[in-house]
Amino acid sequence: MSASEIIKELPKLSEAERRAVLNKLRELSQLDDDRWDELLNDPKPRPKLEAFLRESADEGDSPLDSNRL
Repeated sequence: MSASEIIKELPKLSEAERRAVLNKLRELSQLDDDRWDELLNDPKPRPKLEAFLRESADEGDSPLDSNRL
């Protein structure tokens, strides 16, 4: 089922069903946040990322080049 199909069906749900869907979306969102926190707090060295960040900082206000990501 696509996102657009799900969105079209939401108005047909009862208030309790919509609340359950919203709670599940919040739960899934928190899992994403937890995973990002886990990745960001991982002490494993990332030399390419660190070099990119240093180079980007040296460029000042110029936008990040997405071709280098």
